[in-house]
Amino acid sequence: MSSTHTKADYKKSTKFEDSPKEIKQREERNKARYDMKKKVGAKALKGKDVDHRDPLRKGGSNMPSNWDLRKIGPNRGDNR
Repeated sequence: MSSTHTKADYKKSTKFEDSPKEIKQREERNKARYDMKKKVGAKALKGKDVDHRDPLRKGGSNMPSNWDLRKIGPNRGDNR
């Protein structure tokens, strides 16, 4: 049984990560985490992500009413 592996296209990946839209969304996600850390404390954030109920990539807002705290695995698993 052989598996076929393809090489990752790192140039394409970094091009996406450096796009102005992605940079803005990353800044908004970082701001949400910073604001949530001030609100609930660093201990409450350990092992958790700030989840946007309506994802930013689908036009969701970065308002606190759109945030939830979720465990890392399930939150990042939603993005696949």
